[in-house]
Amino acid sequence: MGKRFTFTYVSDAKECGLILYDGKTRREHGRFPFPEEKRIGRKWRMDLELDDSKDWLYQFREGECRLPDPKGREFISPKRYGEEKAPEDLFGVIRNHDFDWMGTKQPKIPYEDCLIYCLHLRGFTKHATSGVKNRGTFLGVTEKIPYLKEIGVTTLEFQPICEFMEKKKVISGGPSANLNYWGYTEGFYYAPKSDYSKNEPVRECKEMIRALHEAGLEVILQFYFPKEFNPMEIPEILRFWVEEYRVDGFHLIGEDLPADLIARDPELSETKIWYYAFHPEGLYGKRGTPAYKNLGLLRDDFLYEGRRFLKGEENLVSAMMGHLRSIPAALGRINYLSTYWGFTLMDMVSYDFKHNEANGEENHDGTDYNCSWNCGEEGPSRKKKIRALRLQQIKNALCLLFFAQGTPRIFMGDEFGNSQKGNNNPYCQDNDICWLNWSMTEKNKEILDFFIFLAQLRMDNPILHPAREAQMMDFISCGYPDLSCCDNILEHILWRQSEQLCTR
Repeated sequence: MGKRFTFTYVSDAKECGLILYDGKTRREHGRFPFPEEKRIGRKWRMDLELDDSKDWLYQFREGECRLPDPKGREFISPKRYGEEKAPEDLFGVIRNHDFDWMGTKQPKIPYEDCLIYCLHLRGFTKHATSGVKNRGTFLGVTEKIPYLKEIGVTTLEFQPICEFMEKKKVISGGPSANLNYWGYTEGFYYAPKSDYSKNEPVRECKEMIRALHEAGLEVILQFYFPKEFNPMEIPEILRFWVEEYRVDGFHLIGEDLPADLIARDPELSETKIWYYAFHPEGLYGKRGTPAYKNLGLLRDDFLYEGRRFLKGEENLVSAMMGHLRSIPAALGRINYLSTYWGFTLMDMVSYDFKHNEANGEENHDGTDYNCSWNCGEEGPSRKKKIRALRLQQIKNALCLLFFAQGTPRIFMGDEFGNSQKGNNNPYCQDNDICWLNWSMTEKNKEILDFFIFLAQLRMDNPILHPAREAQMMDFISCGYPDLSCCDNILEHILWRQSEQLCTR
């Protein structure tokens, strides 16, 4: 049965076309030139009627050069993950992408109720100890939903899951290329990464999102856009993922991105957008606050000053009080002490210096400004005093994060003391350095139990995650300020409870 498909391609080439392949045999089926009469500027277009009962693959061509579709919806490759890939190794898939969402809805969780869990999709379940059937895939994440619910997570933030070539083919005579494990490169922004699936990336990615939504969990996707990328296409990409995949939000990564333009997009007004800078006064004018607070600030100031504060550095109380109560009226404020770059929470208390030797760059890569403290010995230690001190420091860090008034965010494994062996830039490590070792949930059970306790304590007490910013004064005349600096966490909680009682 025939079905008409439309193909578009942007190119400066004088003549270009489409190559069609049989999906089962991958043999070339035919070549079709783009008709000159359907070209508008640099944009070529053609319509083809294909038998939609068969599987088809396709590529574009410029002369004899074969290229993947920059806007392809799904790809396959004969190369395995981690093997060198050239553009001609990616084939677009022509497939019916109809999907039954079974009535699931986006959770739309307010920032004050969120607990964000940032993860690398492959590394989250790739380790043999993960206990999942489909390791390192969309379906593997689905298998871990009961665990995510148990620890109190509400929002998952994924490092890039769009299609990208993790290891580009080396040009003859050129320098060797490292694996791009993280995915911070210009990619094929309309397709989920084929290597993160078992068979069908589009269907399996949607199944993961549907299952997460059924469990009441949000899905936030990171997108990295390099300077040379067309900024006008970014809103189109985001709208596509909202409409086609029903994702809940995006963390935009890149310099000078059109964040305010994206924030004004009416189709994204109920989609979380995270970036390091917004201008709400220009976005909302006299309204002051939006009907749905969807924009969120991600800045590193809490990380650096929080780490220095935990080390006991001087003259940081005033700065930390500002961080602890910061909740902008029109924006979410996302706090974190660790992330995918830099030290994990465990490494933050175990290393004074980065140890990136495994990256092959003679330890020159990665930041030297870590604000960490090894508690008396560099790296793993058998000394009970040092291990006890590290445990206490991790608990202190978690308290600082959970009792701050903004939205807490952790990186995967921090809840049970995961270590990356002092590597603060493991961008090229597809191995035990980046894969979560789930056996640590038992070895460091005290950390995991404490994390779960804090997550539950925060959610059970609205005074610990308010929607408005604390005023640092007794503005309701109950005898106590709404937030104070004190030495005792319990005293802090009691003071905030007294405010709640006075308002009843």
